[in-house]
Amino acid sequence: MAKYGFLSVLEEELEKHLDFDFAMDWDKKNHAVEVTFVLEAQNQGAVETIDDKGEVSDEDIVFEDYVLFYNQDKSKFDAEDYLVTIPFDAKKGLSREFLEYFAKALNEVATKGLDDLMDFLTDETAIDFALEWDKEAFENGKAELVETEFYGYPRY
Repeated sequence: MAKYGFLSVLEEELEKHLDFDFAMDWDKKNHAVEVTFVLEAQNQGAVETIDDKGEVSDEDIVFEDYVLFYNQDKSKFDAEDYLVTIPFDAKKGLSREFLEYFAKALNEVATKGLDDLMDFLTDETAIDFALEWDKEAFENGKAELVETEFYGYPRY
């Protein structure tokens, strides 16, 4: 586990606490880790939807969103592309307690998001759908964490 630092712990915690399909992409050159997760909903009413690329469909919905863990000193990215971006210090890394807290918070956001997506498909007045990350609530919960062992950014 030490070889992959907090990536291994992040994957373990996501497997334990995230009830949705996910994938992790380690961008070594950019010193970042992207987590992609997927919400799937049946479009039983064949409601026409338009995705972010302008494509119209009445098929079942497969909605992907992204989270980025990034080195606050080295990574380059556009925060608008992500549900949330989480900085880390390469040497200190992130604690298991924080990664568990993150995985549980992401699961809550995704679960609520799936409910909202289902409502969106049945509400004729709904204009758009997006997931919401409550940064303030997340930071408040994070402040209460007791963090013990930290896992650094992986060396390669």
